[in-house]
Amino acid sequence: MKLFPLSLFFTLLVSTLFGSKPISLFNGKDLTGWKKANYVVEDGAIVCKGGNLVTEKQYSNYVFEFEFLLPPGGNNGLGIHYSGSGDAAYKGMELQILDNSHKRYAKLKDYQYHGSLYTLKAAKRGFLKPVGEWNRQKVTVDGPIVKVVLNGTEILNANLDEINKAKPKHKGAQRRSGHICFCGHGAPVKFKNITILELPDNN
Repeated sequence: MKLFPLSLFFTLLVSTLFGSKPISLFNGKDLTGWKKANYVVEDGAIVCKGGNLVTEKQYSNYVFEFEFLLPPGGNNGLGIHYSGSGDAAYKGMELQILDNSHKRYAKLKDYQYHGSLYTLKAAKRGFLKPVGEWNRQKVTVDGPIVKVVLNGTEILNANLDEINKAKPKHKGAQRRSGHICFCGHGAPVKFKNITILELPDNN
């Protein structure tokens, strides 16, 4: 018997409970719905050439799912609650997208590994697929809670209210809405199958 992936079951359950379903944020052909930066579409995937690729809309509570492929030493990030200008890691928050197996990253701080909230909270390690293979990631942002599930394993569960008490100077962590963006750092990281499911506001 073929079983549904747990992440798909969760998405379907949320869709049923709240009467909504995921919306595609990438049509596989162009960058409609995004503020164009130095990114291109090749063979049905978005390829980073540098800079931030920012959603036109702003979001508060949601489940954001995507696939990504890292080249050797690949470095990118997922900006959440981004104000739309400036450094997404501080004008919002940045979840690391990184080939931390590469020798150039031999001396990372714990919050710099893949899936971590940059400068704020470290993620669990060891769940990335080998470089050159597609990974599947689900990011849930619900009020103060930020969760990251990588290839079926939860690697981050952060409470922003607790983080704000410990690190009150990080203004981006105090935001509860904003743009989503891919934060390019020069490497040709690829993205596809990008969807978002908006959740109700529980505040």
